[in-house]
Amino acid sequence: MTTIRRAGAVLLTAASLGACAQDAAPAHPSARRAFALPPSADLSYDLSARQRGFSLKGDALVTWRAADGKYQLKAESRVAVLGTLTEDRSEGAIDAYGLAPAEFWEKRLRKDPTTTTFDRAAKTLRFSESEQTYPLKGGEQDRVSVTWQLAAVARAAGDKLKPGASLGFFVAGRRDAEAWTFKVAKREKLRTGLGELDTVLLVREPLADGRNQTLSVWLAPERDWYPVKLRFTDGDKETIEQTIRAIDKQ
Repeated sequence: MTTIRRAGAVLLTAASLGACAQDAAPAHPSARRAFALPPSADLSYDLSARQRGFSLKGDALVTWRAADGKYQLKAESRVAVLGTLTEDRSEGAIDAYGLAPAEFWEKRLRKDPTTTTFDRAAKTLRFSESEQTYPLKGGEQDRVSVTWQLAAVARAAGDKLKPGASLGFFVAGRRDAEAWTFKVAKREKLRTGLGELDTVLLVREPLADGRNQTLSVWLAPERDWYPVKLRFTDGDKETIEQTIRAIDKQ
């Protein structure tokens, strides 16, 4: 049971996508870019995690809806024995920057849920888990919405998105927020439950806190730039991957 609990902790950490902010106020990228949101869909993924030779298998489901100037995102992950590990919800408006979260709700195994509030009227970002606040300047994302904002920007850029290009976002988690920068690494063929897909790989640059954490996102141009694979690593200690199995457009 100790081993299972340790592995569960790995997944909980990875599901947060490795967001660990510094105490000092981070840079706040706030650029407007062209965007084209992918069509509403339910996406099913195969999930795997590994730590020091111990492996867990499961699945993840993402529900994505965008219509009438609003969006909703729900993400849930499950593994054998432990059951539901993570539940995340992000909802808000669609504005000139793209996704404009109003609330980010996060639930982890055996923990109370937390809420991150994007108070647009007061132009303030607040957290139920801390007293930290940040000004809202436009373009801010949460840990769930950022992947879809990335997909929307990439979808609008299309073939103009070349290796070496970088995209910056200000991303909120449970207790704080920080700047994330993704770089276009390469085009890559990827084997998935949908067959072999041509993808564009984007990799988040190392965070300023010095931790050896990486986040990689594979987007599939031929599938409306949906995120078809994500991988989080923390040095050689842990890895979590989710690879697309099915896409059901709504």
